[in-house]
Amino acid sequence: MNKLRYSLVLKLLCLGALGTVIAADPWPQWRGPHLNGISEEKDLPVRWSKTDNIAWRLSLPPLTGSTPIIWGNRIFLHLVEGDAMYLWCVDRSTGNPLWKRHLSDGDMMARKENMSSPSPVTDGQHVWVMTGTGILKAFDMDGNEQWTRGFPREYGAFGLNWNYASSPLLYRDALFVQVLHGMRTESPSYVVSIDKITGKTRWRVDRADLATGEGKDAYTTPAVVHVGSSDEIVVSGALAVTGHDPETGKELWRASGLNDDRTVASPVVFADLIFAPSRQRPLLALRTGGRGDVTNTHVLWSFNKGPDVPTPVTDGSYLYIITDNGVLYCLDVRTGVVAYQQRLRSATYSGSPVLADGRMYVTNEDGVTTVAKVSPPFELISENDLDDYTLSSPAISDGQIFIRTKNFLYAIGALNKR
Repeated sequence: MNKLRYSLVLKLLCLGALGTVIAADPWPQWRGPHLNGISEEKDLPVRWSKTDNIAWRLSLPPLTGSTPIIWGNRIFLHLVEGDAMYLWCVDRSTGNPLWKRHLSDGDMMARKENMSSPSPVTDGQHVWVMTGTGILKAFDMDGNEQWTRGFPREYGAFGLNWNYASSPLLYRDALFVQVLHGMRTESPSYVVSIDKITGKTRWRVDRADLATGEGKDAYTTPAVVHVGSSDEIVVSGALAVTGHDPETGKELWRASGLNDDRTVASPVVFADLIFAPSRQRPLLALRTGGRGDVTNTHVLWSFNKGPDVPTPVTDGSYLYIITDNGVLYCLDVRTGVVAYQQRLRSATYSGSPVLADGRMYVTNEDGVTTVAKVSPPFELISENDLDDYTLSSPAISDGQIFIRTKNFLYAIGALNKR
């Protein structure tokens, strides 16, 4: 599929997935408007510091792994205050909070992760957010609560070794939530579809696996793949990547061979390709269109130097993988051949890379964002230091880049005037 045709498919899929017309370049889910870490914006900032090229910064309660979500003049943040989780709505013009809503009590730390890791999602009329305690709430854009669900109360306690961190997927008129666990429970893993307006369950299906111990646990977020005239929900973790019918939850296909260890990096979809990472090795590249067990028929190649935490990104020609210790691999998407390997600034990397305007943006835990040219050979453009612990991924909207550090939310660059 050529890039022009795929761009049109992306636009149509995104409009359908969000269920409303997009106005003014939002970043409505963790992986952006096309659910894959790609923005089509141009003329974005490439250089900044804590004081230079900053429109504003907002002081925040410390620490979270969730990413800012943007629609129009509103930014949504999932965070922890004290031992409780909150949803904040921030004015993107001024950086001032507009409203704050309580989500759940019971925050706990698990290494560097607390209970605010799942990112919110919005369609421009409502916003939904899932907490690590298993509370899912819906609000309108003015902060009026629409409904609430409690997954542990309804389906049993979460049994992951670390805190629950999967973000909801919004696709058309439903939310898709995965609970892949088993390290600390005998309860089955499952995927559930919820009506976005009423909060009622449309379907819930158990997801079988042959994983053992911590291999049953996944912190991934589902993706959507377009196959012919239909779409499929892609779920990754517990030794396998699976495709599901969005109307019924039925498992349509399964590819085995992922690492029998926790899965953090989420599946990546582009055109007729799916990339499914597992903890370092292997990362599987699959072509779409299969049914049943596709392990031996649709896996194109595998790669054994993948990430643990950061989710890769692709422009359709190359797949960009950043490892947790800062090695960037650029692979041909069809063959898996390494086009280049480049060590970035020494640090730990938890945030996922994003692509925009022919550039890659990737932020490490020290708060340094590397900006590099997309496509080989590697070309460093800049390194931009906010000097603050950072777990989140960058978000892009209306000419600005939003980066959430431990203590602040930064709006980088000038807001586009329309």
